[in-house]
Amino acid sequence: MSFAHTPAGHVAGPASISDAERSTRVDLAAAYRLAALNGWDDLIYTHISASVPDEPGHFLINPFGLAFDEVCASNLVKIDIAGNIVGASEHPVNATGFALHAAVHAARSDAFCVMHLHNTAGIAVSVQRAGLLPASQHALRFYGQLAYHDYESLAFTPAEGERLVAHLADKPAMLLRNHGTLTTGRTVAEAWVLMATLIKACEIQLHAQSGGGDLELPSEAVAERTAEQLRDGGAVEGVMEWPALLRKLDRIDRSYRD
Repeated sequence: MSFAHTPAGHVAGPASISDAERSTRVDLAAAYRLAALNGWDDLIYTHISASVPDEPGHFLINPFGLAFDEVCASNLVKIDIAGNIVGASEHPVNATGFALHAAVHAARSDAFCVMHLHNTAGIAVSVQRAGLLPASQHALRFYGQLAYHDYESLAFTPAEGERLVAHLADKPAMLLRNHGTLTTGRTVAEAWVLMATLIKACEIQLHAQSGGGDLELPSEAVAERTAEQLRDGGAVEGVMEWPALLRKLDRIDRSYRD
């Protein structure tokens, strides 16, 4: 199976980009670095994709073959919905891996950013038949708002893409059974913060279950009320958290901005 779309040849340098694209590139590179910092990466696999502002049908994705902690604003690759490289790049992309992202981007106008990971806690909870339990405040953010998609094999087909987006519907997050986690965001920050919340909810559940005994869960009424409070009328998430996360990353390594 061929995973990569490779440029025809080495291209000297990137064309000039808009301020909006530059800002998105910095945020997306930061998302990759922060994911690596948290141990959410999986060798060179999985992806975080973002739409290119003012360029419908164009997206940014990580170069295939680089680790998450090697991604920076300038080496992100611009592609179209089919995974074909657009413009100047010396890096290949994982077109097969982008297929899942492409299906979500195409189906959801609000999915500016799509984040898919193979993090251990998310996969472990996805294997559990009951899925994510309303066992913590973090989990309650997704009460009634978490989709599930059954594992169908390594190859992601257009037919599976239709099934996945039907399962996702208008929800912001999904557990892909036996596979991983997925979040969407109206911004890169929102997708990242939702992923952080989902992963922590999964970690809390696994820790609670490891202690043995029955779990104390809130009532349905409390869960519904808390979920509504946490969604805050549909406010964009990550607005307050993202600048703090960038400051943290800047203190560690500013090269993601290059």
